[in-house]
Amino acid sequence: MFKRILIANRGEIACRIIRTARRLGIETVAVYSEADQEALHVELADRAVLIGSAPASQSYLAIEKIIAACKQSGAEAVHPGYGFLSERPEFAHALAHAGIVFIGPNPAAIAAMGDKIQSKKAAAAAGLATIPGHLGVIADVTEAIAAAEAIGYPIMIKASAGGGGKGMRIARSPAEIAAGFSRARSEAKSSFGDERVFIEKFITEPRHIEIQVLGDKHGHLIHLGERECSIQRRNQK
Repeated sequence: MFKRILIANRGEIACRIIRTARRLGIETVAVYSEADQEALHVELADRAVLIGSAPASQSYLAIEKIIAACKQSGAEAVHPGYGFLSERPEFAHALAHAGIVFIGPNPAAIAAMGDKIQSKKAAAAAGLATIPGHLGVIADVTEAIAAAEAIGYPIMIKASAGGGGKGMRIARSPAEIAAGFSRARSEAKSSFGDERVFIEKFITEPRHIEIQVLGDKHGHLIHLGERECSIQRRNQK
């Protein structure tokens, strides 16, 4: 059991982790940007460390600043929550190099599933059905339009490293691709530090059902039942 952990996140998920850690007798360290200095997770944690200015790229996505906060606070492990660095294998690698435990999947698993382009390729290689799309990085508007015409409209321009509905734009025509492509890339860059986007068919009125699986390094696996995720903001997933 850890004595002290750092939560590399903010908002609701950070608060939930802090409350659970407290029930387990584990001290918590919050990190925050200048914009979040009065946030609830900062108030709830046993300690808090300022890691940068408001943009996520200068705070919650800044790996070196989070590792410095761990060393400053004496945190033995990092819980990434969801989003931000939770799906970045280089973060898990950097923590291991610094002698800090990453509470989450190993870097290889993160690399396979945290990158949407790579995860779709892995699913296709395993013979699983995937949404039709272009399995590669889209470099510019011209390539995006060509891919869309091959797939058929409507399409979704989607950040490969994205989540939470960010870095995504629906397009029903070449004009909408031209209008949304640079915005999707810019949003992906500012939110995730990665501007790569790809294109897949936009499914109208889908049902989104998840079955989540939890496993440990000892080979123990359980499923957590099904989740109805169809009602989400910003066309997530």
